Amino acid sequence: MMGIKRRAFAPLVDVSIEDLVPADHFYRHLDAKLDLSFVRELVKDRYSQIGGPSIDPVVFFRLQLCMFFEGIRSERKLMRVVADRLSIRLYLGYDLHEPLPDHSSLTKIRERHGLRIFRRFFEEIVERCIDAGLVWGKELYFDATKVEANASLDSVQPRFVVETHLAQLFDDQRKAADVDAVEPRPLPISAAGDELEELARSNGERHDWIAEDGRQDRRVADPDYQRVSDYKASSTDPDSTLMPLKRGVHLGYHTHYVVDGGKARIILQALVIPSEVMANQPMLDLLWRCRFRWKLRPLQVTGDTTYGTVENIVAVEDEGIRANVPLPKTDKNSPLFRRRDFTRDEQRECCICPRGKLLKFSNRVNSKEITVYRAKPGTCNACLLKGKCTTSSNGRSISRSFHEEYLNRVREYHQTDAYKNARRKRQV
Repeated sequence: MMGIKRRAFAPLVDVSIEDLVPADHFYRHLDAKLDLSFVRELVKDRYSQIGGPSIDPVVFFRLQLCMFFEGIRSERKLMRVVADRLSIRLYLGYDLHEPLPDHSSLTKIRERHGLRIFRRFFEEIVERCIDAGLVWGKELYFDATKVEANASLDSVQPRFVVETHLAQLFDDQRKAADVDAVEPRPLPISAAGDELEELARSNGERHDWIAEDGRQDRRVADPDYQRVSDYKASSTDPDSTLMPLKRGVHLGYHTHYVVDGGKARIILQALVIPSEVMANQPMLDLLWRCRFRWKLRPLQVTGDTTYGTVENIVAVEDEGIRANVPLPKTDKNSPLFRRRDFTRDEQRECCICPRGKLLKFSNRVNSKEITVYRAKPGTCNACLLKGKCTTSSNGRSISRSFHEEYLNRVREYHQTDAYKNARRKRQV
């Protein structure tokens, strides 16, 4: 006979939430392994000595972890999930009859703490992973992910209008934030006098992506060059920039991760930047931060083609780190002879074409760090293979990077099993 379930609920009597959550549940395991009591000391300067009790900072940061594990981006949605999830209630320490924190309170706490508190929280977790032996440190993997901003394209306005409005709206808050900012501890360095001044000057001129919290460098050396985001910005999310997606253009960001190559796959660094910034730009800052902050000596770094710029490769290789990155193939689809079909003659400082003719030095382009070699027009125009080589009547030209030896070294990596294994491992 078919059974019919009748809906009838009796008041809970002598039932504990401890009995309702399985003993092997993930949040029980997280609670047992990760003690977050240190956050009270971390944020104690953010609270007054008088007034009513606030939400426990441990509860707040546990909720932030729940947002991450559940893939939730909204405090409002988070609290809706927590309301009917016994496992998360148990993790937070809230019984069935206890009222949960309001989502608006979480937003205010997050804004009051600011990015630096969250960064110190993140670093404390990584330190504990290192102490537990979960970080290997010999291989580092770089990647970036697109994240859509919660803002409409209709909110895009002239940047000067947006910045003027924000300056007036948040001027007092920014002054208060500067007063309460968490100052970093001075670093122990041996430089002094002129050397220290030169170091400070050079560091002041460069754009440090981590020190700038991922903000774009709006300084432009070429006055004729201007990005769209230099004169347009969203009034609701001014840090986001236009991001092309398969379904069209949207406002968004790129989140960058540096992941350890050990079995635990610990994220060592994370950075959010506007979507207009190419992934290769913050790579070196993230790498040096990992080396310095966690005292790591990686043997290799692995990324996709976006990270394979000459600047990144030279900097990484000069530090004795193997750059496992693909190189851009600019002439991949060309029906003409490619650069690899031309051999380099170091003694005569020229290139040799497939027919054995010389392409002699033409000029150097310092801005692009390339040397240009060109064949004589008469030689190319009389060549039987011209149709396979060039369509120009001025002769075939070949450009080579100033750092060609570094690029050739990376090309040799591509033929090794170690490189192929690193590329497969990065896909995981």
